[in-house]
Parts: sequence; C-alpha cells; structure tokens
Amino acid sequence: MALRRMLGWSDGELMRSDAKPCTRLMRHTAGVFFVGGGLTFWVLCRMHYESRITIPRSLRWASCGAVSVSCTSALLVRLFSPECEPQNIAAYDRGA
Repeated sequence: MALRRMLGWSDGELMRSDAKPCTRLMRHTAGVFFVGGGLTFWVLCRMHYESRITIPRSLRWASCGAVSVSCTSALLVRLFSPECEPQNIAAYDRGA
C-alpha cells in the first residue's frame, strides 16, 4: 500500500487511463536498477579488492548489488508512486 495517503500527498483521485499500472511500473524500475546495481557493485568490488580480485568474488558482489538495488527500488516505487495507491490498483484490476 502506498504511503502517499498517510503522508498527505494523495488527493484520492484516480490516475489517467494512459498511466502505467503499478506492477508494470515496479517491474520496469526493478529491471533498470538490476543492471545499474550490478554494474555499480562490480565497480565497488574492483575498487575495494584491487589486485586481490577473483571472478567468483566479483560475480558475488555484482549479483548481491543487482538484487538488493532492484528490490529496494521496486519497494520505493510501491510505497511512493501515485499509480500504487489502492484506488488506482483497484481501477486497473477491474479494467476501468
């Protein structure tokens, strides 16, 4: 459930009909940040270990970064996006 109503950012209106549904918005955001998180953590691993770097270690850092950053970004979209307010999710579920 979105935090927008509790924080007073919601006006309670339905989104436009051409807005993306919440699940698709979360999936696209997580996909972009999956790649970005993996690359960022791979670079951080290379900087941290310098000459002691190994392939399994760098892959482990990249995969952990990709998963954690994508999950975090999807959660933030779910909590703060207007498309993820309950009335908008209900409108998309019934096809309105």
